[in-house]
Amino acid sequence: MAGAKNHDYHILAPDIWPFIGAFSALTFTTGMVFYMHRETMVGWEVIMGLGIAGLIATFWGWFSKIINEAHAGDHTPVVQLHMRYGMILFILSEVMFFVGWFWSFFDFALFPAPLEMVAEGTWQNLIGQDGAAALAHFPPDGIHVIDAFDLPLLNTMILLCSGTTVTWAHHSLINGDREGLKLGLWATVGLGILFTCIQAYEYMHAPFGFGGNTYSSAFYMATGFHGFHVLVGTIFLIVCLRRAYLGHFTPRQHFGFEAAAWYWHFVDVVWLFLFIAVYVWGGWGAEVH
Repeated sequence: MAGAKNHDYHILAPDIWPFIGAFSALTFTTGMVFYMHRETMVGWEVIMGLGIAGLIATFWGWFSKIINEAHAGDHTPVVQLHMRYGMILFILSEVMFFVGWFWSFFDFALFPAPLEMVAEGTWQNLIGQDGAAALAHFPPDGIHVIDAFDLPLLNTMILLCSGTTVTWAHHSLINGDREGLKLGLWATVGLGILFTCIQAYEYMHAPFGFGGNTYSSAFYMATGFHGFHVLVGTIFLIVCLRRAYLGHFTPRQHFGFEAAAWYWHFVDVVWLFLFIAVYVWGGWGAEVH
């Protein structure tokens, strides 16, 4: 029959959401730039708010359409395979993102540049009043670091447990145990929220601020971006929990949950590297708080 579909691929119809998402992203970033110059820019709150609202609307509208496409049978085995490839490539891009922060952390620690080799003003803004003396030590002399075997160790145990609970939920789904799926997701979401709360408490009571030296800057950038990824992963799992109650997932078709589980395991592995490199090795020999 003319026009009949004779392939396993899903050809997307024209949609307004990509345009709305791109325009919202532009609005949001414009608001962020205005925020950085808020002393002279008026109305940055409105611009940023409109951008955030547009992005949230895009997530809701676009993802809802993807769910409807899955229910309509458009996500054939071939389409699901390619979606998995896309998720794998996304996670690999996130791996390289964190490689950059680990690279900077180890570069600051192992190869402190002599002050005269750095452009004027660059290092001074990072190391404060200690001058070249601060470059010879990482962490700098006198700085108190966070005890790796206090709250960071507790958060490590929490994330390892959350990796177990999300795996429990996944196996329950594969075996048709919907109650196990829901309980596993509830436990994982709860552990994710607990991790975020403990990290927020740790930041509020940290013995050093964001600026002042390269150690603190590298510490907050690496652990802070990881904390943001935990927050995103928790939201991801909350959406999966809602969909589990709506009966969206089946043992044979549940890519949305699978992608969330992969992302959560990635977050767990990154934290293990952060705990060992930043908290344990990075604070070795310094005074703990």
